[in-house]
Amino acid sequence: MVASIDFWLTQFLNGLQLSMLLFLLSVGLTIIFGLMHFVNLAHGALYMVGAYAGVTAAASLGSFWLALAIAPIAVMAVGMFLYATVIRHMRRSGPMNQVLVTLGLIFVIVDLVRIIWGDIALGMEQPAILSGPVELLGVVYPAYRLFVIGVGAAVMLALSLVLSRTQIGAMVRAGVENDAMAACMGINVERLFFAVFCVGCALAGLGGAIAAPVFSATPSMATDILIPTLIVVVIGGLGSLRGAIAGSLIVGFIQTFGAVVLPGFASVLIYVLLAGVLIAKPSGLLPARG
Repeated sequence: MVASIDFWLTQFLNGLQLSMLLFLLSVGLTIIFGLMHFVNLAHGALYMVGAYAGVTAAASLGSFWLALAIAPIAVMAVGMFLYATVIRHMRRSGPMNQVLVTLGLIFVIVDLVRIIWGDIALGMEQPAILSGPVELLGVVYPAYRLFVIGVGAAVMLALSLVLSRTQIGAMVRAGVENDAMAACMGINVERLFFAVFCVGCALAGLGGAIAAPVFSATPSMATDILIPTLIVVVIGGLGSLRGAIAGSLIVGFIQTFGAVVLPGFASVLIYVLLAGVLIAKPSGLLPARG
């Protein structure tokens, strides 16, 4: 079976699906790192909140699609609250303080989730149109997983167009490369920081909502996804959309194929890759020029 083309194509699609989920988290995190110079470890907790918000909205409203729209908005509201109460005041306090505070936020948010929803995994029904398998290149594959790939690719394309073809994208790129010079040119950097942070939170919520039907919503989601996402950011390079894309694909495929080819070393491979990149190119493979 391992030598079958169908088997490898299935693993390729699995790797692509994982890569798209990692991208939805890492792109917001890397732009926040690059633009705000803020280490937000609580980003994984926002992904978890998105999953629970999606599950709750789907159960209350009876619509997967409404849940998919509500979850990013709910997580963005949580992110705005965190920004106003904690993050805005910690921006100039240095990376170690930021790490400690946002690490504490993870435990606070996880405990709040346990109080509200309990410690049992909660599932989310897939929409009927995506509940069955489809045949792709002779391989039978779940339609919903292809939907996850499609959502990630659509967000990737939309962000690429916004950052490369619009005035807002030019302002973001300028802020990532040199925020002081961007402010001197008349860009309201603080407002830009806030807008980018909100978009990053919404993407984390979207990632959690679309992951819930596949992995279920559990409190452990907050930490399970955090380390791979940070590795994606470091490998790709801070503040870089291209880096987030490349890092997500590399980590997603290494984790997927590593579990098949070298199951005993699968959990070690991405750390070996991380060490190699940090030694050879500490700024990442495709960092922002600044």
